[in-house]
Amino acid sequence: MGGDDDRVDERDGAGSSPVAGGNAVSIEPSKGEATADRRLHGARVVLEPVTPEHVPELRRILGTPEVRRRWGDEAASSQWPFDDSSATRFGIMLDGEVRGMVQYGEEEEPSYRHASIDIFVDPAVHGRGVGRDAVRAIACHLVSARGHHRLVIDPAADNEPAIRCYAAVGFRPVGILRRYERDVDGDAWHDGLLMDLLAEELDQLS
Repeated sequence: MGGDDDRVDERDGAGSSPVAGGNAVSIEPSKGEATADRRLHGARVVLEPVTPEHVPELRRILGTPEVRRRWGDEAASSQWPFDDSSATRFGIMLDGEVRGMVQYGEEEEPSYRHASIDIFVDPAVHGRGVGRDAVRAIACHLVSARGHHRLVIDPAADNEPAIRCYAAVGFRPVGILRRYERDVDGDAWHDGLLMDLLAEELDQLS
């Protein structure tokens, strides 16, 4: 699906380490590094494994016209977002508030191993770099912790904000997927854009 533009936050007391003299210095996790509670850290956002506490706000965001235009009735199932065992889902937290969701899936066939990413962000924070930060954090995790050499994402071909967001992280266009996905109203098909990123192309800078 590919999400719209932008998101991630800092962890409270993310690891203090004692130093000489009994003082402590805060050690910030690297981008995409999981802390003991499985949270992933970006420059500004924190990605938290989705729990029932995230769901009301995620459903609200999915119901906004801007997001629903791309994601349709994603949350129609009463079990969403716990209805797909193949997807690993994180709530995007900015300043302690849920601002969207990013998820990944993994192809484990050794000859074709790679990971795919999807994201949606609250329109209230579009244009603030939130999506870019979240995509970078999850990409860093997939490369460094999950060992993937290639990542893919497939926004709608006309979703220019999302395409710019992914390009800023290092994703490159591969080609147009013609009539790739049905429109949310079910009346027509629209094109998608396949983008991919190799591990060495990942821009880990803020």
